[in-house]
Amino acid sequence: MILPNQLTILRIILTPIFLYLFLSSNPLLNQISLAVFIVAALTDWYDGWLARKFNYITNWGKFWDPLADKILTSTAFVGFYIIGMIPLWMVIIILVRDFVITILRAYADYKGNTFPTSLYAKWKTFLQMIFLYYLLIIRTCEKIPQLYNGNENIFKMLFDPTLIFIIMLFVTIITLHSGITYIYNNKNLIKRLFID
Repeated sequence: MILPNQLTILRIILTPIFLYLFLSSNPLLNQISLAVFIVAALTDWYDGWLARKFNYITNWGKFWDPLADKILTSTAFVGFYIIGMIPLWMVIIILVRDFVITILRAYADYKGNTFPTSLYAKWKTFLQMIFLYYLLIIRTCEKIPQLYNGNENIFKMLFDPTLIFIIMLFVTIITLHSGITYIYNNKNLIKRLFID
């Protein structure tokens, strides 16, 4: 198996490890979860770079690489729901949108067609990742006494429930709208997929 595909598998393996560490009551394991998430996210960038540079492109990779990305980000959103930081309905919208589009793209590849990734969709992914990094980094720093003590008001402001709700709502709306736009712009191709 070529290296990019191995990195994709590694990303999938790291995802439940991240969630276990993230949900732990041990502050040290919470801190390690941030490192695991960063490593997993870096494998996405690196395997994509390898695939483009050395033309390591396989049908297996076309299907599993984007799916592995969605598994990682979706798991992080679910984790933040479990600890009570974001609403379930927003998480469900993001999960359904991302997996529907990913499965459509994979099926299109299987049928010999191509769903181009729009710039809008890339910005959506960027916003999701920035928001997740924000939550992960602030939560990790909050559990480090040397950083938290004396800065309680700053952390309270950064973790303000209203602020997080508004940002999450914005990310959810962008995610949903990008999915609707994606389907609308490719409606003719989608019709051909299920007619042929």
